[in-house]
Amino acid sequence: MSEVSWPVAGSIAYGGDYNPEQWPREVWDEDVALMRRAGVNLVSVGIFSWAMLETEEGVFDFAWLDELLDLLHANGIAVDLGTPTVSPPAWFFAAYPQARVINADGVVQGFGSRGMASHASPEYREAIVRIAGVLAARYADHPAVVMWHIHNEYGVPVAEDFSPRAVTAFQEWLKARYGTLEGLNAAWGTAFWGQRYGRWEHVVAPAATPTIANPAMKLDWARFTDDALREVFRLERDTIRARASQPITTNFMAHQSWNTDLWKWAQEVDIVSDDHYLWSPDPEAHVALALSADLTRSVARGRPWILMEHSTSAVNWQGRNIAKMPGEMRRNALTHLGRGADGILFFQWRASRSGAEKFHSAMLPHAGAESRIFREVTELGEHLACLGEVADSRVRADVAVLYDWESMWAQDLEWRPSDALTFRERMRTYYERLWRDGVQVDFAHPDDDLSGYRLVVAPASYLLTQRSADNLTSYVAAGGTLLVASFAAAVDESDAVHTGGFGYPLRDALGVTVEEHRPLREGDEIQVATREGASITARDWTEDLVLSGAAPWAVYDASPAGGPADGAPAITRHHHGEGTGWYVSPALDVEGLAPVVAAVYADAGITPAPTPAGVEVLVRHGAEADYVVAVNHTDQEVTVPAAGTDLLTGAEVERELALPAGGVAVVRTAPVADGATLSSAGSPAETALTGS
Repeated sequence: MSEVSWPVAGSIAYGGDYNPEQWPREVWDEDVALMRRAGVNLVSVGIFSWAMLETEEGVFDFAWLDELLDLLHANGIAVDLGTPTVSPPAWFFAAYPQARVINADGVVQGFGSRGMASHASPEYREAIVRIAGVLAARYADHPAVVMWHIHNEYGVPVAEDFSPRAVTAFQEWLKARYGTLEGLNAAWGTAFWGQRYGRWEHVVAPAATPTIANPAMKLDWARFTDDALREVFRLERDTIRARASQPITTNFMAHQSWNTDLWKWAQEVDIVSDDHYLWSPDPEAHVALALSADLTRSVARGRPWILMEHSTSAVNWQGRNIAKMPGEMRRNALTHLGRGADGILFFQWRASRSGAEKFHSAMLPHAGAESRIFREVTELGEHLACLGEVADSRVRADVAVLYDWESMWAQDLEWRPSDALTFRERMRTYYERLWRDGVQVDFAHPDDDLSGYRLVVAPASYLLTQRSADNLTSYVAAGGTLLVASFAAAVDESDAVHTGGFGYPLRDALGVTVEEHRPLREGDEIQVATREGASITARDWTEDLVLSGAAPWAVYDASPAGGPADGAPAITRHHHGEGTGWYVSPALDVEGLAPVVAAVYADAGITPAPTPAGVEVLVRHGAEADYVVAVNHTDQEVTVPAAGTDLLTGAEVERELALPAGGVAVVRTAPVADGATLSSAGSPAETALTGS
């Protein structure tokens, strides 16, 4: 990922996916007029239009796209031009049925949905290079095109392919990784259940099996699938780059799609972009939104990024597609902006009349331009037009939360001690505690340079390599504070238990190892007593700890059957070198973590800045000013500290900002002097080196 020009210079990008091929030509003029009215300055075009661009194999029709790009450019609307390779045409599958994806049950996936062909198919690879090449040759110099958008949401809905070609590709991938069958058999532990391989061609994919497949095989399959998707992405990217100079992106789904390791993917794009949709069953979905936004900014290494898709109101694919309340769309958009996004885009511009997404909200809904939604879209456009000076300012954080997709792939496999302890649940719980405390965080890979952070939190580091453990141990020894949650460092990169037992690689940093995991029965509770006399309720998970230098900060009390003994250590604190390592063995909820992190903050020298419940106060730091982005998710007016000029209203704010129910504000304020806070130039998120 290199430094590139921003696609809409000096402005916050605003717009969404535009699919004019779904509409008669006369609608285009109305669309463009309404886009101008709404303040749209960037649209994504062509993402699902392969069948209209290449009507037969090698036969192209660009007349409609030529006219569209000229129309958009004449009206001052820039274009993020997509390659349409997520949905090959009917003619492609008719000509090359062998390119269809086969699922784990051996069922061939048919045409008529969205999704890609087999990533291992040479016919698919040839076809995507052809369409990308002709698009780049034709439009590389078109003045409307400011960015290229490759494919769409890699891994959604199709990532894994169990076709014979994919299995052969997997065998070649394993040869490159392990070199010999002896190396493969050792890494996979194939002596168990008599799975030893004597020939490469006998190695299979983890398709449907009588009971669970080898977990090391499944972990490598996830790695292979991620690498294979990235390989076909690079085919398109390099084809475009040979002809065009505009920045290139593809839309991620941070914390919502599990198939792609975004630490690796972010290194392949010029600009990071992300799609985010609220999860309707979550009554505090704005917390998950914040998590995804912080994660996206972090994989972008602190650079500005683009919210490529979100929804104006309801989506169409959840069990109950809850419409957004008035003002919620604006709060969602400005939360992303406050967490580093310099582009706010939606799916999609005009709501589709037909197809699977006709009930998905849009900037221009079925109700038309006089609807509440469109009025809010126009108002948001007016607000973003006032915020151009915010562009390219940065977010700073003193706290890093470790996030590793490989650990997620491993932890969430079958036959773990408890299915209640999942990667995403633990990540959300620890993140929400920090969010409620008003503590801004970056996410980081366990191999990153963490030296710039006062506190590193590891909510879900089930898989931890020795290299990562050494990195964390060195971080503590140099004066850092490390907070590690239960089930950490249980296995290595092959999903094999570490020699020495659970947690052994972190024994120096934490002064503790785990003798036995003790998950609780559903509904059981256990009390944890802190040394300050507080009592915390824990559920789902406990552990028997062996201390090797750590001191108990809290102990188990009144254990249920199956839990640790009364008085056994539950939460520990350990001095190592110049720093401190904390270990939390019970699975605590957000409230239960409060007294724990309060003590950890004190060790790390961090002063939390809690706001009224349901209120976010975010800061972006610019060269000449800082920008306080305040978002009130509640139905009550609140007051938050701020001083400066509200860029949305022009009002001067002296010491306190009155934020109405559901309201937002962006206040330009004097820059905070560097000191306890990291400077943007030296932000760890920008300087860290990924070890993925």
